Amino acid sequence: MDRLSNTVRPYAWGSTTAIPALLGIAPTGEPQAEMWMGAHPGAPSRITRAAAGARTSDATTPPAAVERPLTDVIAADPAGELGRAAVDKFGPRLPFLLKLLAAGAPLSLQVHPDLAQARQGYADEERRSVPVDAPHRTYKDANHKPELICALTPFDGLCGFRRPAEAAEAMEGLGVDSLKPYADLLRAQPEEAALREVLTAILTADPAEMAETVAAAAAAAERIGGAYAPYARIAHHFPGDAGVIAAMLLNYVQLQPGEALFLGAGVPHAYLAGLGVEIMANSDNVLRCGLTPKHIDVPELLRIVRFEATEPGILRPEASPSGEELYETPVDEFRLSRFDLSPGAAPVDLTVPTPQILLCTAGTPKAGELGLGPGQSVFVPAGEKAEVSGTGTLFRATVVA
Repeated sequence: MDRLSNTVRPYAWGSTTAIPALLGIAPTGEPQAEMWMGAHPGAPSRITRAAAGARTSDATTPPAAVERPLTDVIAADPAGELGRAAVDKFGPRLPFLLKLLAAGAPLSLQVHPDLAQARQGYADEERRSVPVDAPHRTYKDANHKPELICALTPFDGLCGFRRPAEAAEAMEGLGVDSLKPYADLLRAQPEEAALREVLTAILTADPAEMAETVAAAAAAAERIGGAYAPYARIAHHFPGDAGVIAAMLLNYVQLQPGEALFLGAGVPHAYLAGLGVEIMANSDNVLRCGLTPKHIDVPELLRIVRFEATEPGILRPEASPSGEELYETPVDEFRLSRFDLSPGAAPVDLTVPTPQILLCTAGTPKAGELGLGPGQSVFVPAGEKAEVSGTGTLFRATVVA
């Protein structure tokens, strides 16, 4: 197995303290939003390993180990690193990206396509020669992006539409006249039509009029507090943004440490605050609904969003006799589980025929001969012996192949 050296992304919404506190290092003062673990081409993890086939002039001297991107290591031997079954199912790349995510401010309100929609949308933009780095480009690749967030600290966010009557009641409770037409629509139409019509109206409203509505709603939410406090906080970060009003259509969710949310295709969501372990299919396809200065493709968004009220569906891990606590999801690109290792317990054998990333979030466990501290991780090639011991908490990311 190989110790990973990982990149921290300084997105503006990131906490300045959460990831440094976990790593036990001093904050830099700039946001530290996400630490990426995996083989995403935008910021692949790096490992120190001798290049395959390397030779020295002295046959008794082993080739020197060098730091290499995990993308290059996998590309040199996909079947050896990922296992033949994973390559046959997902292609010659690691199909997931694991992250530490630290939200100090709300992320954009967003939704992800399913696999068929991603393939169709990507092919269409390729056919129209839309540059992949263009600000108005919607599909960066042909993959879907289901994801799961597991809280390490209290973590709050928005997930899925709530019932139209509940959203209407929340809007009416603010006492803002310009919200009344939205509340009336939510009460007058069947569920799918009501949610579709109101989200469309919010996203296509006159920007100046919407800014006034957001300002009035934010002032009322600040004054009333309680259940309205999250919307006041969102508006503080995104004054005048239509996404503040769109957020009132969604379920507000508070996770406790160890609890998780699964975000499938078509489900609008946003993370608001907290530190968690996130895992997702290796894709960059995001359609934004608000709380962002970035491009919002309203027609495509309305095609992708699933307009149905849903319960947030908080996940709690399912324990097994081996001590593995699994977060069950309906996708194969990733499988996330947790191990709480106790002092004096026998080592746990995690060897599997699929690639793994092991992430320590507490304590001082060992993965093989490598000691780990909070925030440190290792890559385990498919089929390689993986025995963990010591004391602490480890998350295991792998695939179903």
